[in-house]
Amino acid sequence: MPKPVVLIAEELSPATVDALGPDFDIRHVDGTDRPALLAALAEASAVLIRSATQMDAEAIAAASALKVIARAGVGLDNVDVPAATTAGVMVVNAPTSNVISAAELAIAHLLSLARHVPDANASMKAGEWKRSKYTGVELYEKTVGVVGLGRIGVLVAQRLAAFGVELIAYDPYVPPARAQQLGVTLVTLDELMQRSDFITIHIPKTPETTNLISRAQFALAKPSLRIVNASRGGIIDEDALREALATGRIAGAGLDVFVHEPPVGSPLLDLPTIQLTPHLGASTDEAQEKAGVSVAKSVRLALDGELVPDAVNVAGGVIDPSVRPGIPLMEKLGQVFAALADASFASIDVEVRGEIVAHDVNVLKLAALKGIFSRISSEQVSYVNAPLLAEQRGVAVRLLTDAASEEYRNLLTIRGSLSDGTQLSVSGTLVGAKQVQKIVEINGYDVEVPMAEHFIVMIYTDRPGIVAIYGKAFGEASINIAGMQIARRTAGGQALSVLTVDSRVPDDLLERLRTAIDASVMREITVVEQ
Repeated sequence: MPKPVVLIAEELSPATVDALGPDFDIRHVDGTDRPALLAALAEASAVLIRSATQMDAEAIAAASALKVIARAGVGLDNVDVPAATTAGVMVVNAPTSNVISAAELAIAHLLSLARHVPDANASMKAGEWKRSKYTGVELYEKTVGVVGLGRIGVLVAQRLAAFGVELIAYDPYVPPARAQQLGVTLVTLDELMQRSDFITIHIPKTPETTNLISRAQFALAKPSLRIVNASRGGIIDEDALREALATGRIAGAGLDVFVHEPPVGSPLLDLPTIQLTPHLGASTDEAQEKAGVSVAKSVRLALDGELVPDAVNVAGGVIDPSVRPGIPLMEKLGQVFAALADASFASIDVEVRGEIVAHDVNVLKLAALKGIFSRISSEQVSYVNAPLLAEQRGVAVRLLTDAASEEYRNLLTIRGSLSDGTQLSVSGTLVGAKQVQKIVEINGYDVEVPMAEHFIVMIYTDRPGIVAIYGKAFGEASINIAGMQIARRTAGGQALSVLTVDSRVPDDLLERLRTAIDASVMREITVVEQ
């Protein structure tokens, strides 16, 4: 029998090749040479890449024997994950390979800001000796705010503790008991902005966290604040940051990530109180080595048909064809569920009803958890680590099955209790021969809304004229309403309105609408393919 072909499309360490072992026909190609790549993919069972090789739909279609795409790193911007999933190709990466490197870079930025290291270095190399100009500040006894207590945020907090700082953090999904174990006090974002002398950011970029720190937050800050973002570009509003630095509203900033990379022509480049690095979070010898070895091990597991811990799009093991269509629906329901939550989770029940419970549906629980934690964790979330993330947060998780489903052939539900005592639920189903994904229940309100990219969810007191108010507001803002459904339990009681729209809605417009209709819930939800 010929050995499976493993194609290496970019330069990887010798340790990566060693980790693959002797059981494969290892071939090399320049992944940036498109014709050569497409030709080489024709016989490949697996391909190993870094960031330069584009594994898009065309490349995946050219690889009829392909079983796994392995990205030796964390980001997957150069991999069309939905196309790979449709083709039944597993995508793996190395989500933990850079965590220490990223944490250490954030610390380096904080210390460099405190002591003006880049400017002092440049001054010395220019032949100057200006000791008084570069007088800095100590971290000792300062208040450091950590935005996001995921794996990297925790590593940063643990290292900062040795400097004798007061640690506070904003992470609405971390239980207070977990923060207390870390010696960190949980606060609101506004309080963190008000109290911090230094801030370091370690959260995923989602629609909810984009421009999380903007003009309103900088208006609360101390003039001595120094802020670092080595997480994802766009969490800090770059225009607001430039304004805050240019006017002296804050003292300094360190960025390793940007909305557009490279940030050619950015007005941030010319500010004297900002220090910049070109996305170096994973750029250490150790992180690169770990990434290569990690994905090589994943390739071995995938081609042997075993469970792959770092698979981002499919679970290990055999999944019945009748269960498989529910996986992407459950992941999206998880995203909606997380977006509707206003507090950390205490418990989560994943309920599966209908004829599919005759098969192994445990993968649907994993898909739900993956969808939930992909919205709230700074780590790459997989089918294997999602239950661990729940366990680390003290969240009890159950899978409940029932062959009876009164209204739908199969019904998938995520139901949870939040730490503030509130209950939350969202249900979905697949309809028709084309298996159209629909949301059919939110918090006990019956709806039937096709799954979409952009949702607006509102809860308000049912009364005449409400639809006219938000319809007019969206029209004036050139936001097209693609679909709408209103559900209520009693006339004049609470009503839930679900809208699908063609584009994101500005936060200030949502806030104005919340006030105008006196809504108890006004939430925008963006659902992404994973």
